[in-house]
Amino acid sequence: MQHYDSSVAFLGTWGRFQLIVFFLLCSTILPNGSGSFSLVFVTDTPQHRCRIPKANLSQEWWEVAVPLEVVDGELQASRCRRYRLDVLRNLSAGGLLPGRDVNLSSLEQEDCVDGWVYGTEIYQSTVVSQFDLVCTQRWKQPLTATIFFLGVLVGSFFSGVLADRFGRKPVLFATIIIQAVFSVAQIAAPSWEVFSVLLFCSGLGNISNYVSCYVLGTEILTGNTRVVYSSTGVCLGYTLGYMTLPLFAYFLRSWKTLLLAVGLPGLFYIPLWWILPESPMWLLSQGRVTEAEAIVRKAAKMNRVVAPEKIFADSKWHASSAFVSIRLLDTSLPAHPHVHSTSLVGRFTLSVCYYGLSLNTSQLHSNPYISCFLSAVVEVPAYLSCSLAIRFLPRRLALVAVFLTVGLALFFIQLVPQSERILGLAVALEMLGKFGATAGTSLLFAFTAELYPTGLRNTGSGICVMVSRTGSCIAPFLIQLNIYFKYLPYITLGTLAMLSIVTMLFLPESFRRPLPETLEQMQKRQRWALPPPAAQDEKKSCI
Repeated sequence: MQHYDSSVAFLGTWGRFQLIVFFLLCSTILPNGSGSFSLVFVTDTPQHRCRIPKANLSQEWWEVAVPLEVVDGELQASRCRRYRLDVLRNLSAGGLLPGRDVNLSSLEQEDCVDGWVYGTEIYQSTVVSQFDLVCTQRWKQPLTATIFFLGVLVGSFFSGVLADRFGRKPVLFATIIIQAVFSVAQIAAPSWEVFSVLLFCSGLGNISNYVSCYVLGTEILTGNTRVVYSSTGVCLGYTLGYMTLPLFAYFLRSWKTLLLAVGLPGLFYIPLWWILPESPMWLLSQGRVTEAEAIVRKAAKMNRVVAPEKIFADSKWHASSAFVSIRLLDTSLPAHPHVHSTSLVGRFTLSVCYYGLSLNTSQLHSNPYISCFLSAVVEVPAYLSCSLAIRFLPRRLALVAVFLTVGLALFFIQLVPQSERILGLAVALEMLGKFGATAGTSLLFAFTAELYPTGLRNTGSGICVMVSRTGSCIAPFLIQLNIYFKYLPYITLGTLAMLSIVTMLFLPESFRRPLPETLEQMQKRQRWALPPPAAQDEKKSCI
């Protein structure tokens, strides 16, 4: 990469070409942010109760046909049970009145055999109300989100292989179309099973689009432009898309119209095929030097600079040597197992916390749109603070602070009294936990890249990403622990965060140290040595 950077240094860093590539690529990230968390509204469970037919039933008996039960200390109408209608009809026909002539607690109950009635105060419809994913079918609601993240997991595995084989640009636009088409196709699903298959395919495109866009930008851009793009540009593009989601959801209360609003904009990026270039670095790796030079000369013309007569003098040799080490990766990771295993534990914990808190936003506040917007907004200072931490703080210290913030914030939520006056305090504590999980995810990604030697860096980081996606698959079910105890999800997430503090102490420090080039240099890293005073530029990244 250094050879490539020096070859195209004459282009500058913030010319017209770089600005166009920077902002257009960041714009393609917007649908990822809105699409990833559209499940917060699409799969939310509205208020519901058993449907009670009025035939041969007096108004008095119709009004009490649903029994009351205690939920979180409050008396509420049952969501999944009703009194037997044949018994109620007989009592109604006999002229008896509930409560006066008949003790309701002595009546037999039955399931909602006639379906459910769903509240429309917040949503006109969701997938849950569309396919009746409640009561005995409630397990399908978290499984729906898990299926999406399984698609993301599979996509993260194949996207890099496809991009290396066919190029960054074709994979980017193919996955943009896949994400858009399958997001829209979900609205025509006749059953939950078909919907889940389409949702899985949408997840494939979601992560592949993000990864391809990230790699394409980091390979085209150089110098400070690359640093800003990888550390801030793609992250804020993702967050901006996330922030638009509650706005769409507020005005589009039906899950079908919301998916249309989230999916269709992806098709508007197709014309960018004729604007965005392929990665010159990838072209060089394939020996297509002429095509790479043509792109760079076009960029020079846009930036109004003069390109040298020969841009890539020995690029073919450099490109091949740069990719040789990839073939030697598979057998080398076990050579330093404690680094690998402890970094995986941290990534798993942060992923579970991040997605668990993000998907739980509809349960935070009486207005889920406000909660979702706050959850998105808090990511902006999280990414900015991560950039500062990467520059000025030792890695282990920063990560311990992150996990401590997440753990304490989530533990303290259960101590907040259940009062409308201080409900905002509980929301603030959860947002503080989300802040820590977001900053920690970005910070640990950069830390992981600094721990592995050059030949293992890409594979090591990639495996950590896959493990984090496994955490996102578990997160939807972890939220459902509130069935047994309201604060159990927070206690579980807080416990994971606290335990992860111990694992971070076993990682070697990399702050202000040169990146290891070989496995021997990686193994010589000491866990407790203080960093040398000499400062150097730090690579910053996010996911």
